[in-house]
Amino acid sequence: MIFTVRTTAGQESLVADMLKMKLQAENPGIHAILVVPDFRGYILIEGESEEAIKRAIIDVPHIKARGIVGGEIKIEELSSLLEAHPLMEAIKEGEKVKIVSGPFKGEIGRVLRVNTAKEEVTVELVDAAVKIPVTIKAENIRLIK
Repeated sequence: MIFTVRTTAGQESLVADMLKMKLQAENPGIHAILVVPDFRGYILIEGESEEAIKRAIIDVPHIKARGIVGGEIKIEELSSLLEAHPLMEAIKEGEKVKIVSGPFKGEIGRVLRVNTAKEEVTVELVDAAVKIPVTIKAENIRLIK
């Protein structure tokens, strides 16, 4: 049985680590804990029953008061979260992206060219005084929706 547990946004990995430490000592019937990067504020827990999960999350910091959200989730419902989507296929010319690492971290850019063979993207920084094309690895950008 898989259930969604509500956490403080940005603290999902910390909650999962604390649960893991707690489970090593107690082992209350939890099989897996999953942190999905695009699912902020929630973690997924697989356990023997809803009661086992409720017992496991008691007194764990950063778990919201309601704890378990909704009911049991079927694995088919999670397929869109768990499937890998190739980044290079999603990036198109003209889209806005945020640079997440490197010397231009935090800057917003507009995609000028996409080189799928090298997995590189050439962007033009939106807020720059002089519009100079910058080529960066695709792993260092995130699409802005």
